[in-house]
Amino acid sequence: MKPTSVTEYLDALDDPLRQVGHRAREIIEAALPDATGVLYHGHPVWGLGDNPGQRPVCLLKAYRSDVTFGLWRGQDVNDPDGRLKPGARRMASVKLTGLTDIDAPRITTWLHQALALEQPQ
Repeated sequence: MKPTSVTEYLDALDDPLRQVGHRAREIIEAALPDATGVLYHGHPVWGLGDNPGQRPVCLLKAYRSDVTFGLWRGQDVNDPDGRLKPGARRMASVKLTGLTDIDAPRITTWLHQALALEQPQ
């Protein structure tokens, strides 16, 4: 059965990815209190618009061996260590395989920068 919520999506993962997903979600929701987390194209996405995917900021997507944390405008955030890997358009992401891969202060900083990029000028 397909998950219908972010919680169902994360709960369906096997450990340690379930733990990674839930911890990443905590960080995302603390850093983006006004964002809405929904399933969009089959995985969790947090955005600012009234409709899912309207103004997306970040996502989590589970694969066999990692949970990918991605930022829609990740190539526009400051990442001096080059941890974020560029993707299509302006996206960038990092693969999280265990709780030790999660650097909460760094992710929070990225999220705050990504949120600022989505604010009206």
